[in-house]
Amino acid sequence: MNKKFRLPGVLIGIAVGAVVANAAPLPYLNDSIDIEVRVEDALARLTLEEKIAMIHAQSKFTSPGVPRLGIPDLAVSDGPQGVREELLWDKWDVAGQTNDSCTAYPALMSVAASWNRDIAALYGKSIGEEFRQRNKDVALTPGINIYRHPLCGRNFEYMGEDPYLAGILAAEAVKGIQSNGVAACVKHFALNNQEIDRHKVNVVVSERALHEIYLEGFRRAIVDGGAWTVMGAYNKYRNQFCTHNEYLNKILKTDWKFDGVLMSDWGGTEDTHQAIFNGLDLEFGTYTDGLSSGKSNAYDNYYLANPYLALIKSGVVGTAELDDKVRRILRLCFRTNMNRNRGFGSRNSAQHSADALAIQQEGIVLLKNEGDILPIDKSRFHRILVVGENADFCLTKYGGSSGVKARYEVMPIDAIRKIAGNDVKIEYRKGYTSDWPRNTQVEDSLRIDALKAADKADLIVFIGGHNKHPCHDCESYDRGSTKAPYRQDELLVELLKAKAPLVLVTMGANQFDMPYSGKITAMLHAWYGGSESGTALAQVLFGEVNPSGKLPVTFYRQLDECGAIAMGEYPGDGKNVSYNEDIFVGYRYVDKYNVKPQFHFGHGLSYTKFRYGQPVADKMKILSGDTIKIVMPVTNIGRRSGKEVVQLYVQDEKASVPRPVKELKGFVKLNLAPGETRNAVFCITARDLSFYDETSRSWKAEPGVFKLLIGASSLDIKRSLSISLM
Repeated sequence: MNKKFRLPGVLIGIAVGAVVANAAPLPYLNDSIDIEVRVEDALARLTLEEKIAMIHAQSKFTSPGVPRLGIPDLAVSDGPQGVREELLWDKWDVAGQTNDSCTAYPALMSVAASWNRDIAALYGKSIGEEFRQRNKDVALTPGINIYRHPLCGRNFEYMGEDPYLAGILAAEAVKGIQSNGVAACVKHFALNNQEIDRHKVNVVVSERALHEIYLEGFRRAIVDGGAWTVMGAYNKYRNQFCTHNEYLNKILKTDWKFDGVLMSDWGGTEDTHQAIFNGLDLEFGTYTDGLSSGKSNAYDNYYLANPYLALIKSGVVGTAELDDKVRRILRLCFRTNMNRNRGFGSRNSAQHSADALAIQQEGIVLLKNEGDILPIDKSRFHRILVVGENADFCLTKYGGSSGVKARYEVMPIDAIRKIAGNDVKIEYRKGYTSDWPRNTQVEDSLRIDALKAADKADLIVFIGGHNKHPCHDCESYDRGSTKAPYRQDELLVELLKAKAPLVLVTMGANQFDMPYSGKITAMLHAWYGGSESGTALAQVLFGEVNPSGKLPVTFYRQLDECGAIAMGEYPGDGKNVSYNEDIFVGYRYVDKYNVKPQFHFGHGLSYTKFRYGQPVADKMKILSGDTIKIVMPVTNIGRRSGKEVVQLYVQDEKASVPRPVKELKGFVKLNLAPGETRNAVFCITARDLSFYDETSRSWKAEPGVFKLLIGASSLDIKRSLSISLM
């Protein structure tokens, strides 16, 4: 019989006699001693059956602990925008609880668009507190798969097209989450760049592109961020599923010295033998519900359950691999649910609302602002027409595993009316609908209604883009095209004929085709903004907040401007997909082939102006172990306070292998009052000048001259200087 008692935020069962009054606790329960001593002590006390039980799920989102030893179950939860509502034990159906709402945070693409380390850390700390308050031990975020092309249905959950930017920000988010005693789970490792055929497609990619583009963000999140868990991807690499991939596991656990838990995505495990020997530690979701195999407990029939146990008992395999898996899970427990010093967390607080708002304020990108039409001047515009379903549409729901039950969500139309007050008359027309099934008569009626109202307006604000419906931004589905959905393009073309200027606000992971964009006065991209999405947008529109977001992706004029589409084989033949564009992803392809996209990587305007001074380096030559420090003054020469993201790119002027025209290797976000000057400071090492050499299978920096390009975007380079690697 076990007695149970509650320590701070943790339910622990202690076997009778395990702790004697006035006696020191058993080593594995003593959190004042080294964690590795605790791991080995606990491991030695486990039976074979208890070890097997620990490495696979017992419900949709929990894996079993060891009640006999007071080791709690592990509880995990989606997701990137907030803690997912509770589901039934064995099914995907919601449990119907009334106390599982959350603060909805901006999507990770919006976090990436902030280009702000502090914002990424705030996201992690704040969302981690919500996971902790809900007694979750693992937060299944951040997702950092590279935005290879605009059609991937989960692009909005990721952090852009550049591995440096994604890795730096993901590392900060990881540290923020784990400061709460909650493990961050970096996903999906690796090459999960499409949802079509994601459960079977084999990715064919060069080893160089693998390391330079698709693994580098993971490396930074794991090595620099110290992530405690990693989730494998569904797809294959080298014809092995990534969940238990020999090559990827060596990189993760040997090269990067990852000491945490590699877990499967739900249903991502495919083979017992590979799972044993290729690094999978914890298996989740092999069956859709606990009874689907026809057994009384399907979890016992997972690949790492009874089949593994039978192999051990028959002598076919040993226990060394099992012990390594259990060590990692025990280490995770001691870092999370057996950490008596972790806080209690908090959820749905006023502070978390403020955090979500601060994150989204910095993620909104001002793409275009002809004639300084923005911010909206209330003395100039007295009748504003807001058009578009997304002005009054809940965007925190849906999307697959990123959907949340938000405690509230501020609609843009409500926030606009609140800020406009009595000075401006605000009218709203839906204009289009995403309802299914399609009803052409209803669609025509909505469009005609909006066009009639436009004739009376001084200014039109169109709030559209994508939502999280299937085939738009949603797990399990890729987009069908980059055409504007729900006939928005037809409506926009007609609205642009009105006398009033038009401000276009788009939401979602990517811009859609807009051959008419030249006629649009001003454009904002707002991603998916969470609970305070409407508030942040209205504040930017009316100038209460100066926009400072920058694109973490390239916005193309048309799909075939993207290298993955122009040169690759997306989505493949159902068996294989080849990444023929190699390392030339996103702006790297744009630079190499002189493509002129709609908006370049790193682009984003402000309501003020900045002047870039002359950069100065503390040395002009660098040895392999050295660091060069570059200092460049930036001045706000406008009349408003504002934030500027100063970006540093490296250009190798002569190399033995094809290299991008430039690669992002530094960024600093400066907050400047009018007239204020501050220094952007960068540090460059030989690693920043390196490429992955496939012959030596290592990073290589070749001696020579490198140009450092500093500017406001990948296109807008303001200053440069050259350094030499000796």
